[in-house]
Amino acid sequence: MKIGGFQKFSLIDFPGLTSAVVFTQGCNFRCPYCHNPELVLPERFGETFPALDILDFLAKRTGKLQGVAITGGEPTLQRDLPDFLMVVKSLGFKTKLDTNGSKPQVLSDVLSARLVDFVAMDVKAPLKHYNQLAGCRVKTQAIEESIRIILNSGLSYQFRTTTSRLLHTPEMFEEIMHWMEKLGANHIFQNFTPNKTLHPLLQQ
Repeated sequence: MKIGGFQKFSLIDFPGLTSAVVFTQGCNFRCPYCHNPELVLPERFGETFPALDILDFLAKRTGKLQGVAITGGEPTLQRDLPDFLMVVKSLGFKTKLDTNGSKPQVLSDVLSARLVDFVAMDVKAPLKHYNQLAGCRVKTQAIEESIRIILNSGLSYQFRTTTSRLLHTPEMFEEIMHWMEKLGANHIFQNFTPNKTLHPLLQQ
């Protein structure tokens, strides 16, 4: 696992649970409003955290922390994500995975193996606008497949859209809302905070 950041305690990253947060390094999207550019752009990468050190810390926090949230970057790009999740689960923690939904096969593998207890997926935009909001070419079929996998998993989940009025139009908001309502999906809009972004023109 290429781990670019580690937060030892959080009350907000895993709904209803106290958790640690693991930030993986590397992402296949280039969303201009991304608030973790140091985990996305290779030229901004810092030193990585040894996975064994993090697992050792977690082993000492059993009974004190309830969960571990794995975010990024994009965690499903990490080849050893399933192995890492398996060890975290073996320590007795609930696990949460944040994803952009671009790797449905990886998502299917970890969900079907019950290595994840809660999954949160970012829905960037209506499918026809995905390239614009993700800052790269996106296989929208993969996005749709990941949504189906999550909805059919029987696990706790949340779809979320970070909204920027500099990038999203009112029509996009309506399209996303109707899309999620049609699926009967648990979905929220969350506000964009322009204090640290991948694209400097979006910062204030």
